[in-house]
Amino acid sequence: MNCRVGCGACCVAPSITSAIPGMPNGKPAGVRCVQLDDNNLCQLFGRPDRPDVCLQFSATEDVCGRSNDEAYQLITLLEQQTSL
Repeated sequence: MNCRVGCGACCVAPSITSAIPGMPNGKPAGVRCVQLDDNNLCQLFGRPDRPDVCLQFSATEDVCGRSNDEAYQLITLLEQQTSL
């Protein structure tokens, strides 16, 4: 599956522990990445300074669901289950 343009759930819902340009200590779960623009598009997409964790993310239906809201809910649930 391809990412839904303007979703941004993977840039808000999960925690990211590696440095992100503008967020040297990463970001906590539920916090919007500073690289996400007003249209929920990654400003680092396609750039060499995009974090590896972002490069390795693949949109799949089991993670992203069928809508932006479902993606946020599923990724939030995965975050909660993996941070126990």
